[in-house]
Formats: sequence, structure tokens, C-alpha cells
Amino acid sequence: MATIKEIAEKANVSIATVSRVLNNDPKLSVTEKTRERIFEIADQIGYRKKTVQQVIKNVAFLYWFSEKEELEDVYYKTIRLEIEQQAAERNIELVVYKIGDGIEAIHPETEGFIAVGRFSSKELEYLHKITPNGVFIDSVPDPDHYDAVRPDLRWITRKAIDYYLEKGHRDIGFIGGVDIDPDTKEERIDVREESFRDYLGKLDLLNEAYIFRGKHFSVNDGYELMLGAIDKLGPNLPTAFFVAADPIAVGCLQALNEKEISIPARVSVLSMNNISVTKYVSPPLTTFHIDIYELCKDAISLLLERIIAKRSLVKTIYLNAELIVRKSTT
Repeated sequence: MATIKEIAEKANVSIATVSRVLNNDPKLSVTEKTRERIFEIADQIGYRKKTVQQVIKNVAFLYWFSEKEELEDVYYKTIRLEIEQQAAERNIELVVYKIGDGIEAIHPETEGFIAVGRFSSKELEYLHKITPNGVFIDSVPDPDHYDAVRPDLRWITRKAIDYYLEKGHRDIGFIGGVDIDPDTKEERIDVREESFRDYLGKLDLLNEAYIFRGKHFSVNDGYELMLGAIDKLGPNLPTAFFVAADPIAVGCLQALNEKEISIPARVSVLSMNNISVTKYVSPPLTTFHIDIYELCKDAISLLLERIIAKRSLVKTIYLNAELIVRKSTT
């Protein structure tokens, strides 16, 4: 590997002079001929100046989930681990705050934040007082003030239905959970169910009897919801289900297997997230792969644009997903 010492020897100048020339030191007094000679030699021997990434301090990582919620959906745990790893690689010193700490635990000198979870209006107002630099992952709670990056759930839902339609399915069901309003704590329809209803409704293929909704996005919810669908619909069970998340889908597969309903010959199951277990369930689950690495990379890049480049314009990024076809669909 080429070094500054080699350049100095070939140019017959000191190492300090080479270093100051390569770093464009405006206070250095050196002839233009010597300057050009140093750059010429550096180019000839393939010298590449090492760059040291700036250390970004006082960045909060707001992980607004309980341990139970993280256990129910490994998707969020994967985001947490990826953010922590990428932040370390980008010289970002994270201070982690969890929902149990409360929003007021955040240090008032926080430079910016990355947030995952649901945040109330009061929590958002508190963040406004601390810093203008923030990015939300997997939600867009404050598009007037803060950046966000999330999977395009509406797009994924439409693509799931298109896939089933191309395979000849017309009786398509939905199994999912509910969203919770962080202010009122009331249940509200999830964007996936909303999109499912809208898209199939326009195609005149929506059947209300085929929609099942639980309170959470857990394996147990999927198991209970599918058992309820089997009990309610019997022989009229739809030929395909779009499931809102992989943990729910795993529970659905368990219920169908338990009731000896053939997958995918009788019922196809398609989900989203592509968590690691989906390759090993019976049968392996067809699912949309959400690129968590890209999700987190974009989030960190957005935050650095705010902190370093002083960007003030708010950005929201929606990411598409790749369908991974396995044996749970025909």
C-alpha cells in the first residue's frame, strides 16, 4: 500500500510537507512546482488518502416497544439490531431510550433521533422542543416536521392480490391485526386491511366474511384467527389468504395443519416481512421480503443529511419489497 513516506522520498521533501499538501493546507508555503510534483507522484504510486468519518454524538435511538411486543414480532428486533450495527459503522454514538424510560428521559442536548414505534401527539411535541433532526422507521407520524422511511404497505398489498389473481384465485381472505391510536388508545384499521378492502372492492371481489382481525400481530393471534375462520366458514373457506405479517401467518399455518387442511392445495397463504423462520415452517411461507438493511441505511442517511448537511426540507421514503415464492402458495 502506497504511503506518504514513499511520496516524500520520491519528491525529496518532508513527510509533513506531503501531508499538508495532500490535505490542502492553505497556510503551507510551497512552490506550485513542488505541489504538482507531490500530486503527480501520489497518483503514480496509487496513493489514496484515508478519510476519517466524523463522529456524530448525542443521537437518540427511540425504541418504543415493550419486551413482549419485540418477542411477538422479531421484525422490530431485527430493525433495532441493524440500526445499532450501522450506526457504529458510521461513527454515530447512539443513546438508546425505550418506551419504559418515557419521552422526557431524552437528553435536552440531543442532536437528532431515529425512532421506531408509536408516538403520541404530546411525545411529538416534546421532540419538537429538543431537535428538528429526526427520522421515523416504519411509520410516518409527523410528515410536517420529521423524515420517515417505511415499506410501502399499500403497494405490497396490491401486489399480493395481483399475485393471487394471476394464479386464478377469486375467493381471497385477509387475516391481520389492528393499529392503535397512540393518543386515544383506540383500535383503528390497519393500512394493510384498508388497502385490501379498497383494492378488492374496486375489483368487485371483496367478501366481508373473509376478513379476520385480531388485536396483535403475534403467532397466537394468527392461530386463533385461522381456527375461527375454519369454524365459521367450513367448506366455504377462501382458497387464499393474504396475511398482514409473518408471525400471524406462522400461526395460520399451524391451525391449517392441525385441522388437516391442505396447504396450498386447498388454501394458499401469503404474508410479508420474510423473517428467518418463514423458510422452516411447514410448508415454507411465501412472503414479501422487506429489506431491513436498506430501510435502516436510508434512515441513517436521512438523519445525517439533517445533522451534517443542514437539510430542512422534510423527506419521506417508501420502499417496495420482493416477493419470495415458497410452498405455501400455488
